Amino acid sequence: MTKNIEIKVSLEVFSKEEWLDEDAMLINKAKEILENAHAPYSNFLVGAALLLENGGVFVANNQENVSFPVGICAERAVLSYAMGNFPDSRPLKIAIVAKRRVDNQLATVTPCGLCRQTINEYEVKFNHPIEILMLNPQEEILKASGIDQLLPFRFNDLNS
Repeated sequence: MTKNIEIKVSLEVFSKEEWLDEDAMLINKAKEILENAHAPYSNFLVGAALLLENGGVFVANNQENVSFPVGICAERAVLSYAMGNFPDSRPLKIAIVAKRRVDNQLATVTPCGLCRQTINEYEVKFNHPIEILMLNPQEEILKASGIDQLLPFRFNDLNS
C-alpha cells in the first residue's frame, strides 16, 4: 500500500506597520549593506543581517566570482563570520533583502539551498530555530519561524 507524507509549512506576513522594532532594525541593516554587494555577473544584490543571542548584529552581502561557484551568498557570509568569531552565541534571526542592480524595487528572495542547509547546521548545533525574515516588494516581512518552514526535508547528520 502506498503511503503519503504531507508536510505543512507556513510563513507569517507582516505589513510595515506591524514590524517589530528588532525586525525593522535587521531589515534596515540588510538594506544598507545591499548596495555594497560584489555582483558584477548577475547584478543581483543581496544583503543579510544576523542577530546573535549576545546582542551582536552582523551584516554581509553576496560576493560573486568569475569562477562559478566560488562566490558566496550573503546569508552564508554573515553566518560564517559570526559563527567563526562568536561560536558560542546562538543566532536568533537573519534578515534577507534583495534587488536587481537596475531596479529601485526590491525582489522577493528566500535563501538558496546551500544557505538553507547552512542555517539548518546552526539550528542543529544550538538545538534552536533561527527566525528568517525576508522582505518583499510590498515592504512586507515574510517570517519563517525556522528553517523547517523552508527546508522540510533537511540533511541533519551523517548517521541517519
